[in-house]
Amino acid sequence: MKHLVPLMLFAGVVLPASAWAQLVPEYEPVRHACCHSLNIRNLADQLQDWNQLSRYHIENEELRKKPSDARRVVFMGDSITELWDLAESFPGEPYVNRGISGQTTPQMLVRMFPDVIALKPAAVVILAGTNDISRATGAATAEMVKFNLQAMAQLASANGIKVVLAAILPTDDTPVRPPGAVTGRGGPPQPQGLRAPIPRRLNSEMRPPSDIAELNAWMRDYAKTAGFTYLDYHSALVGADGMLRDGLSNDGVHPTAAGYAVMKPLVSAALKTVLR
Repeated sequence: MKHLVPLMLFAGVVLPASAWAQLVPEYEPVRHACCHSLNIRNLADQLQDWNQLSRYHIENEELRKKPSDARRVVFMGDSITELWDLAESFPGEPYVNRGISGQTTPQMLVRMFPDVIALKPAAVVILAGTNDISRATGAATAEMVKFNLQAMAQLASANGIKVVLAAILPTDDTPVRPPGAVTGRGGPPQPQGLRAPIPRRLNSEMRPPSDIAELNAWMRDYAKTAGFTYLDYHSALVGADGMLRDGLSNDGVHPTAAGYAVMKPLVSAALKTVLR
């Protein structure tokens, strides 16, 4: 029995919750990936580097060897930051991308010294919180997220770095359809023979607009009180229905090129103010 416990725990980590939920009407053969031992090793490595400090370690070491730039800015965040091609949007600017997909504020907080403070930037743009709301690393209260954002901002400020707190972006409930079906809202009907859209947990359920609004309101007030800059991405991206405007995202969470184009002048204006 004692040998079964680790296996049971491993199964609980690897298998999705739906695997335990109910019987299925029709058996679907599982596609086995190669080399389970390698998959287990990868999981173990990830658990040992939960905050992903190794992600930018080499880049940080190389950057620290170069002369410091008085206009260097670090963009700290999750996949929304990571996917932003800063060199393309801001050619010639010494902007450093330190976004990591799926990260939450407790992970970013631990990364503040190696990925931000040690690089000696003039300013940091912090865009975080959406993955906390969706419980990417476990359940969190609004107060816990606020504490982490506050800690990141105060650490940066205490080290002479100007702080820009960016609002959490709105989301959109774009439906997921079977292969071959037309995607996106307002498209033509699906071809005959295809089933209805595959149900999934909507973005508005994973990231309720009310939770986003609460954290953004707190950030706005906190930034004003603490002397930081509040960057209101949300107001520029949200539609009349309270969701992300059409055409600004393909998955309802991450901006498209058009979405980043809306964000670009906003962050440029904020940085112009703080670096003045």
